[in-house]
Amino acid sequence: MSQSNSSGGTIKYCSDQDKACLTNNFERKGWIHVTPHDDWNFYWAGVGTARNVFSVENGHRLADDQIICHYPNHFELTRKDLVVKNIKRYRKDLEKEGSPLAEKDEHGHYIHLDFIPVTYILPGDYNLFAEEFRKNPNSTWIMKPSGKARGIGIFLINKLTQLKKWSRDGKTQNYATPVKDNYVISKYLDKPLLIGGKKFDLRLYVLVLSYRPLKVYIYQLGFARFCTVKYNTSVGELDNMFVHLTNVSIQKYGAEYNNHHGGKWPIHALRLYIESTRGKQAADKLWDEIHWQIVHSLKAVAGVMANDRHCFECYGYDIIIDSALKPWLIEVNASPSLSATTVNDRIMKYKLVLDTINVLLPDNQPPDVKSPSFKNPPKEALGNYELLYDEEVALAMDGKNPSGSASGGGVGLYANSLRERRIQSDKYRSGGGNTGSIGASWK
Repeated sequence: MSQSNSSGGTIKYCSDQDKACLTNNFERKGWIHVTPHDDWNFYWAGVGTARNVFSVENGHRLADDQIICHYPNHFELTRKDLVVKNIKRYRKDLEKEGSPLAEKDEHGHYIHLDFIPVTYILPGDYNLFAEEFRKNPNSTWIMKPSGKARGIGIFLINKLTQLKKWSRDGKTQNYATPVKDNYVISKYLDKPLLIGGKKFDLRLYVLVLSYRPLKVYIYQLGFARFCTVKYNTSVGELDNMFVHLTNVSIQKYGAEYNNHHGGKWPIHALRLYIESTRGKQAADKLWDEIHWQIVHSLKAVAGVMANDRHCFECYGYDIIIDSALKPWLIEVNASPSLSATTVNDRIMKYKLVLDTINVLLPDNQPPDVKSPSFKNPPKEALGNYELLYDEEVALAMDGKNPSGSASGGGVGLYANSLRERRIQSDKYRSGGGNTGSIGASWK
């Protein structure tokens, strides 16, 4: 791999993705397109390409003026099996430390960190899963291959015999026969929030600039993706993916798919709907809870992530809201689709790329990863991004009243750090203390 040694001037970019929202932004910035074998400053790469960049053969040595859009082991968060393992480990570690964040209720459920459905990894956890299934024989479960996206290979089951039939050897009683890839099997959230009788999920974009210390931005222009067929939990509809899976890559083949709006609502429309039907306080609490879950999913992998300063990541978070307005993290995508299915989609994804590169390179100059200003963008460069969590600032604020701070960190930052301090505080846990105005929706 060629190493860049330019000291300034025009940014040289390369990408293995031929997407208009990428190339149009790069060209309008005046950037120069080069090949991966030339000197480059900015690489928007797929995960396979990034893996090659960081391979042992290439020595994993990037120059000070080179950045790339994936961390070397991003899969700790984006593989369905690994994110489950990491979140479970994170909760157990906090429990061992005696952290109130890992507090459980009388049924053994985590109070503050219960944001993934009950999930097992197959084939290794088959016996544990079978035991849980027998306790709740009327439950429905969803099977997903750990390393695939876009709804590929997903199916629902409500009988153990269906799982045995799926496995390579249906006669195996303990699921001892290995399969090509791990699968995750999760308890299906059978009471989702419905709008117009249809199931939907949220696609949110999260920009991580650093894992240690953790620095996270959330994008304000995500969307809700709707199924084309009304929700139905009857046994006869278990195989109907137009009822159960919100992936556009599946829904666009449905007879009811609408090419104009693409089965999507912008996030602000969804929030307005929830405020009008459930009230503003409930909507605020829901979004605070989503932010909380995003931050702690990232904290769960921060310790194992290769925190290379040349890297950033724009993740696609998929979240489902149940009928009680509780959000659940379903999965995290390393390379969220940049393909546009509608005009609004094209505009939104163009803005997403533009705002991302403005956060990373606000002066439109080649990066300098050793500079103190690198990955510390000015507020005017954020566009539609909002700072969600800055670990350095949160630690500095620990024990202080964040109200009235002029840091520009945003409510998300304060709500997350404040909630943690309130949970940690004996005074708060006993019901006393001044909660202040920020984070009041956590009551």
